Amino acid sequence: MSENTVMAPKKHMGLKTSRRISNTAIYVLLAVISVVWLIPFICILLQSFRVENTMPVGYVIPKRWGIDNYLRLFQTDFPKWYLNTFIIALVSSVLQTFIVLCMSYALSRFRFKGRKLLMRLMLILGMFPGMLTMIILYRVLADLGMTQANAVPGLILVYVASSGMLYYVSKGFFDTIPKSLDEAARVDGATRFQVLKKIILPLSKPIVIYTVLTAFMSPWGDFVFAQYVSMGASAGKNVAVGMYGWLNKDQIANNYTLFCAGGVLVAIPVTVLFLCLQKYYVEGVTGGAVKG
Repeated sequence: MSENTVMAPKKHMGLKTSRRISNTAIYVLLAVISVVWLIPFICILLQSFRVENTMPVGYVIPKRWGIDNYLRLFQTDFPKWYLNTFIIALVSSVLQTFIVLCMSYALSRFRFKGRKLLMRLMLILGMFPGMLTMIILYRVLADLGMTQANAVPGLILVYVASSGMLYYVSKGFFDTIPKSLDEAARVDGATRFQVLKKIILPLSKPIVIYTVLTAFMSPWGDFVFAQYVSMGASAGKNVAVGMYGWLNKDQIANNYTLFCAGGVLVAIPVTVLFLCLQKYYVEGVTGGAVKG
């Protein structure tokens, strides 16, 4: 038996052991990162069930447990803020998804004069921070009567108005779908909208769901612009703006645990949305769509 034959199993065992050690180290690191990431959420959840007092304390596990804080939420304006936020996020998500997908499909499939210039212009405009336009946007919304107590339609209008500039991710995805599918459908008499609805979108579940989630989460967690538009009117606030008022120095002693309970309820819709839609991320898109 040659020396190389003897050394081969040892080398294989060494590589296998090295790979096992590397994988173990990676898993331990990921576990530590996960624990560190979850600690703030666990603390908020535990504090939401603390009923011995309502002010910030130096311990995490409650001495007395209860749902008093959740019941107190319904004695405040929290249900109104929650409803405002849900309406804004839902309507914005539906309209923004429709606009983004239509814009992405048009830029991916159509060739027209000024197309590249339009895409470059939208990318450049998207680089400017939205805060630069806050003053003029508020002035426009104020003239339309969409501020303070009527801030909900104003916020929806702002979130949806510029959604077409978010085309680049969806367009890149549509570019990977063979154009031969469009051509075959057009030969059979399908319109452009039917091609998008019946062929492109069923093959594009991951990007559609990505667009829905991002369009829903952005207004759901918005604070700066929502606070600016509502301007202290409780009827026009979303949950982020409304709950922030509970943390000022005059109210935090009485509303800290109330804030934690509200934070738990705010996190539920996004968490459920992700749990219900996460399976679509791993679906194949174009596999087997074109033969030959």
